[in-house]
Amino acid sequence: MPELPEVETTRAGLLPHVQGRTVTGVVLRRPDLRWPIPPEIGELLPGQRIDAIRRRAKYLLLDTAAGSALLHLGMSGSLRVLPAETPVGTHDHVDLRLDSGRVLRFNDPRRFGCLLWQPAGTTHPLLRTLGPEPLTDAFDGNHLFLASRGRRAPVKTFLMDQRIVVGVGNIYAAEALFAAGISPLREAGRVSRERYARLAAEVKRILAHAIGRGGTTLRDFISPDGAPGYFEQELSAYGRGGEACPACGGPLKQAMIGQRTTVWCPRCQR
Repeated sequence: MPELPEVETTRAGLLPHVQGRTVTGVVLRRPDLRWPIPPEIGELLPGQRIDAIRRRAKYLLLDTAAGSALLHLGMSGSLRVLPAETPVGTHDHVDLRLDSGRVLRFNDPRRFGCLLWQPAGTTHPLLRTLGPEPLTDAFDGNHLFLASRGRRAPVKTFLMDQRIVVGVGNIYAAEALFAAGISPLREAGRVSRERYARLAAEVKRILAHAIGRGGTTLRDFISPDGAPGYFEQELSAYGRGGEACPACGGPLKQAMIGQRTTVWCPRCQR
């Protein structure tokens, strides 16, 4: 599943091609993705200028005066800016026609993504309970420490809770915990303030670095310019169960935590 850096890479790639353009038409080749596509997409979006493209957690918002188109890439979705005459593929479910003569095309083979509508001046229900953005001042070790008191869930599960902090998915949670030397199995409420400060710093560093490198290449993710991300080459823990720890040389362990595959070093992470 594309994580925060992949979504931010998508946003940055779309920005020069979409921001400031007017939507001249909407083509919906099916009525739903993960959820039904609301009628406002076809009724209100045409004729609107896209004033901004924002990211909130793993959602993208195309802001117009009438409201915002709210998109999520799901597990395999992608967005491309293409010439209007580009042949339509099997899983090309939505086109937003632009006054540039191009289309913003949403492809989603598994249909776990979404295209919804947020009226101007409101916050969509999907966004109301989200925690702070990890690359802002609202997210730090003190925030994690206070939110974790009394929590018995594993710290990795806690870190991936979107109500605590948004956008830290399985890959980056594993990498941040490895860098901070914290076992993913440790109860969240038993991590000290000092260690949470280091964890928050590593989350920020790793996400910022991944964004700079174009995100992490997954099976179904390719950035908007057609180039894969490069961060995968630098992963220390994720996907490396049974291999040698890059820090101590011992074998990395692998287990399921919260129904997600987790890899860590039992020597380096406590």
